[in-house]
Amino acid sequence: MGFQLRLKVWGDRALFNRPEFKAERVSYDVPTPTAALGILDSIFWKPEISRKLQRIEVLKPIDMFGFMVNNVKSKASRTGQPIAIEDDRTQRHCLILRDVAYIFEFEIELGPRVTESPQNSLNKYQAQYERRISKGQCFQQPYFGVREFVASFGFPDGNEQPIDYSADLGWMLRDIDYKTGTPSFYRPQIERGIIHVT
Repeated sequence: MGFQLRLKVWGDRALFNRPEFKAERVSYDVPTPTAALGILDSIFWKPEISRKLQRIEVLKPIDMFGFMVNNVKSKASRTGQPIAIEDDRTQRHCLILRDVAYIFEFEIELGPRVTESPQNSLNKYQAQYERRISKGQCFQQPYFGVREFVASFGFPDGNEQPIDYSADLGWMLRDIDYKTGTPSFYRPQIERGIIHVT
């Protein structure tokens, strides 16, 4: 027993970091499932429910651009020793997404912590979700991969059209088991702008 949630998110920039590039910041073409779940959790996090990402609709063309950033190689010390930035600076290349918009579709199910009747609980959580989205409320500002790239959110208006693009997106990070540190990967296919997350 559960219900479906649809969430529209958009923003100017996005960076869904590919782990194989190490220090260089290179984005996947589309959001990872963990990024989508993180956006939902920043708006509507409830420990009593479980949520599963079912699909991603890509609403704007995949457009990447690159730029350089200055990073400091050293970490700040606890002794308060100053860092001479000019002597300790290194440049890193970033390849990020520009002008993004997506619709995420989630399946919400009740977890074992729910004590009242399942139907009442589902109705309550669905009403809470709709109220939070309509008021623009969130626990923390959602973002696209890194905090510098803020995500705006709202309800889909029904007029959105996924892009006309189909491709094999290659291997993508799906999730990380934080107890063992083991990553899991999957191979998404985008079909006419829609990714079904298996």
